[in-house]
Amino acid sequence: MNSQYKQRWWVLASLAFGILAVGLDMTILNLALPILAEDMHATNAELQWFADAYNLVFAAMLLPMGMLGDRIGRKRMLIAGLLIFGAASLACAYSTLPWELITARVFLGLGASMLVPLSMAIIPVIFSEKERPKAIAIWMMANAIGIPFGPILGGWLLNNYWWGSVFIINIPLVILSLIAVTFLLPESRSEERRAVDFPGMLLSSIGLIGLTYGVIEAGERGWSDAVTLTSVIAGILLLFWFVVYQTRTTQPLVDPSLFRSRSFTGGTLIGSIISFALFGVLFALPQYLRAVLEVDALSAGLRLLPLVIGLVIGSPISDALQSRFGTRTAIVLGSLLLGIGLAMGSATDISTGYGFTSIWISAVGLGIGFALPAAMDVAISALSPERSGVGSALLMAIRQVGGTLGVAILGTVLSAGYRNNLNLDEWPADAFEVAQRNVSAGMAAARQIGSDSLVHSVKTSFVGGMGNMFWVCVGAAVVGIAFTFGLLKARTVESKHSRTSL
Repeated sequence: MNSQYKQRWWVLASLAFGILAVGLDMTILNLALPILAEDMHATNAELQWFADAYNLVFAAMLLPMGMLGDRIGRKRMLIAGLLIFGAASLACAYSTLPWELITARVFLGLGASMLVPLSMAIIPVIFSEKERPKAIAIWMMANAIGIPFGPILGGWLLNNYWWGSVFIINIPLVILSLIAVTFLLPESRSEERRAVDFPGMLLSSIGLIGLTYGVIEAGERGWSDAVTLTSVIAGILLLFWFVVYQTRTTQPLVDPSLFRSRSFTGGTLIGSIISFALFGVLFALPQYLRAVLEVDALSAGLRLLPLVIGLVIGSPISDALQSRFGTRTAIVLGSLLLGIGLAMGSATDISTGYGFTSIWISAVGLGIGFALPAAMDVAISALSPERSGVGSALLMAIRQVGGTLGVAILGTVLSAGYRNNLNLDEWPADAFEVAQRNVSAGMAAARQIGSDSLVHSVKTSFVGGMGNMFWVCVGAAVVGIAFTFGLLKARTVESKHSRTSL
């Protein structure tokens, strides 16, 4: 290993804290929304944009930022991303008006779009083939843990401090990463001097915005809504145009060979499927804990700990499985565990205690910890060091869309099951309309009427819808296994570790 990379593990560990902050920001704000609605007198549309402004900019800017990192230097872009992310976190914390918070969240998403792909892009540059699975496992663990850990940390912060603390928590994580990147990480960039692909950047960014926005709106408006359909179709068409354009231009933003690589395609699709299931579970579980088990925000967050623990334990086991049996084995075992855990979750009813829930969400966390780092390793193996920035950005953009689709599609399945199970004959007409919105509104309406039977109806209806949603996730896990066997080759330890180290 080149001596300039001798401190590579310290760099990766420090960057992991920055990635943890990015993951936290995807979910930590959710618990603060009721407080923000009161303190800022925010409308429902403004509350939605508090979350969506971050997600849209993050998805749209991944590819351009990955390309810029390859072109002008990954270290330089990481430092810029950390500075923007830290400054935007402070701006979020001290916002007093809705437009200020929305604007700050836009810049937070911009900083995240630099950090995520470029922190991943340095892995194939500074780590050998033998070390890469362990490095990917650390990176993935930091990325994945932040998402379910957000409600836990957010619940504790909101119980003890003002709402801005959910953003202030980013600052020490950013400072630690900034020091390590500045003093320990050597600069790296592509040796190829390519022209900037402005049409590709424009097509990919607008296409990702259109698709992501449409999918987000589907959760609110439904899939038959004109705005939803127009946005989704326009986004898909623009992304298709982007792919076609990349195969025809002489200086493409994304190496066209990536689209033909079975390793990259397989790893990316499998990773996106796992993200689809993960985001769906994280959408349903907090609602189940709050409405059906009737626990407070902090208690609900703490009850997600088995999922986090499963992820933490699963990642190093995945590394060991890959080293001994190959990457495909780790992905298949992880997907099986994920499917079994979700199938168990579908058996949940309103009399089920938390003990049973903790078992199946542990299995889900363990399965994701097995499969997701292995899938990312397969995809990254197809990236050359020269194009690792834009390649990692493409990988993360597709995963981001997979997670967003998970919330929208699985949320639609959950809502449909919940509404279909509510019995109109049991409810007053005005209360039934309120109860149909979501399980929280249904519980509030039933409590206001003072009917235990209606409370029972709301809980039973939600659990039924959640069971339907989990079976869709099981189907996704099965598709992931099929992709694993269809697209990925079984790799032996010898072939994997015999490649030349950097």
